[in-house]
Amino acid sequence: MAGIARLRACVQDMTRLAEADADEGHWLTEGRALLARLVAHDDWLPDAFAEAGPGYRQYLLHGDPLERFSLVSFVWGPGAATPIHNHTVWGLVGMLRGAEISTEYLPGAPMRPGRVDRLEPGQVVAVSPNLSDIHRVENARADAPSISIHVYGANIGAVARSVFDPETGAERRFVSGYSAAILPNLWA
Repeated sequence: MAGIARLRACVQDMTRLAEADADEGHWLTEGRALLARLVAHDDWLPDAFAEAGPGYRQYLLHGDPLERFSLVSFVWGPGAATPIHNHTVWGLVGMLRGAEISTEYLPGAPMRPGRVDRLEPGQVVAVSPNLSDIHRVENARADAPSISIHVYGANIGAVARSVFDPETGAERRFVSGYSAAILPNLWA
């Protein structure tokens, strides 16, 4: 796959950042720059990690063996949306293809929508319990898939998180897992 070297270099740079014992602030600045460099080009994501379904799929691209970070491709089917959810760890979201809309939700019964952001290719935003961590994300395109690349401060597929009932604000715990049992070959 042409461009897999971009993904390999990003994983190496993020591993160096993790080895420097980076705190959340460093990840949200230095990690953001690394992710922005990766999503500035759309020639590196292997096809197996860009397959859309009727909803959304979360593909693990790299999981740090010490679970200091994970790198994930989110593939949004046309019109797909998440429930209102949180992350419980810091994260970075970079848009690779298409566009997505993130709507922040404020606690309460019913939950109230807050800030709405539209993410376009090449843009990167942060999520964190220290910022705004409860939101709903949707593919901005009703007629085509969109792909965003996420970096989280843990193995996000194994983190216990919550989805929220928009009418009552009630929380229900979940663990997302991943949509495939394979990883890309960074050395291809």
